[in-house]
Amino acid sequence: MGSLSEMFLGFIADWGYLAVAVLMGMENACIPIPSELILGFAGYLIFAGQMTFSGALLYGMVGGLLGSWFAYEVGRRGGRSFVDKYGHYFLIKKSHVDLAQNWFDKYGIKAVFFSRMLPVVRTFISLPAGFAHVDFKKFTIYTILGSLPWTALILWAGMFLGESWKYLLKIGHEASIAFVVICVVGAAVWYFCYHKKQKKRHLK
Repeated sequence: MGSLSEMFLGFIADWGYLAVAVLMGMENACIPIPSELILGFAGYLIFAGQMTFSGALLYGMVGGLLGSWFAYEVGRRGGRSFVDKYGHYFLIKKSHVDLAQNWFDKYGIKAVFFSRMLPVVRTFISLPAGFAHVDFKKFTIYTILGSLPWTALILWAGMFLGESWKYLLKIGHEASIAFVVICVVGAAVWYFCYHKKQKKRHLK
């Protein structure tokens, strides 16, 4: 683990919930800080009795939402040309913005929801949403709904792993993809069962 990561962990250890909110805000404002690092360590602190799950979840969600709002406004006010020109000063890679843009172009505002659970895209999806000037209320709702299960999952995983929480840094990307697959399959099964019940009701 690098010295920068150690600095972030020290910040969380010293400032607790506030640090979780600040770092999650930075991550969602497109500063490349892995959420697995922030939330995984917060999960360990829950395991150690130094945080509560509800507190870490609340501050993580609030910080992430504020960071997403910031990135959205940058995209809305500055546009793609501004991000391409000045993004590298904030360690924003054009390839990452392109990836998020491709997702948004393909799925529209729904991408804001699903991408919150995917590696890389979750950090940058606010920018193309801002470029497109999507409805701010819808953007906020999709951001909350997409971020909540991911935030809760990583906190729980860090808490479950305890002393071995750093393992999340190795499997974070794979875990997020697996989580999305499970969610999609679960949603498909629910949809199928729901419509099957509705069809039976109409036949009665």
